[in-house]
Amino acid sequence: MAKKSDKNSIIEICPIRNVVARFGNKWALLVIMILSENGSTRFNRLGKIIPDISTKMLAGTLHTLEADGLVRRTVFPEVPIRVEYELTPTGQSLVPIIHQLTDWALQNMKSITEHRKKFEAGGI
Repeated sequence: MAKKSDKNSIIEICPIRNVVARFGNKWALLVIMILSENGSTRFNRLGKIIPDISTKMLAGTLHTLEADGLVRRTVFPEVPIRVEYELTPTGQSLVPIIHQLTDWALQNMKSITEHRKKFEAGGI
């Protein structure tokens, strides 16, 4: 019998699910857009721009984006140590797509909201 680790799940081999799942969380797209607008930004500054994100969640989000090559982390050998984050070219290439998705959401938000209300009321 084959081990579970020997089989690739559809999630692992599907490029859309594999990639989008990594930056499709609550904070990743927001961090990408902030870095796009602000350029190289220090960790604490990011936390101030997004006041409702915890330090742990921000660190984890940046770590994931860095692991995927969307964000570059630069450590400056200063006292105290300064760490800045910026988008890589791959991360920058995602920004126009996020803008398109935002435009689509704005154009369709009213209709989607109306459908949700009907669905919750049992009308669909």
